[in-house]
Amino acid sequence: QVQLVESGGGLVQPGGSLRLSCAASGSIFSIYVMDWYRQAPGKQRELVATITSGGSTNYADSVKGRFTISRDNAKNTVYLQMNALKLEDTALYYCHTAVRGLGYWGQGTQVTVSP
Repeated sequence: QVQLVESGGGLVQPGGSLRLSCAASGSIFSIYVMDWYRQAPGKQRELVATITSGGSTNYADSVKGRFTISRDNAKNTVYLQMNALKLEDTALYYCHTAVRGLGYWGQGTQVTVSP
């Protein structure tokens, strides 16, 4: 079983920055593909960014050039650096991985972008 714990959310003004962290349990974290998703009120959950075990990354078009996903395998942690935040980035952000066909989610961390 994998446990994921997110942190780092908060209230920020448009144009500001936040860094989210997701700490994962498990001795084989280094082989996990890790994702960040987000869900805004009244909207479907959407994939924001993905990082593979080898460090390859992929981003939703809406965050390209502003968000950066990274990982520290020594700390079993994945990060999401969010810059130039916009009002529409307001959402509950979730960390996710799938291991042996089972999906695991964290509890989410709230990001609110407001003037």
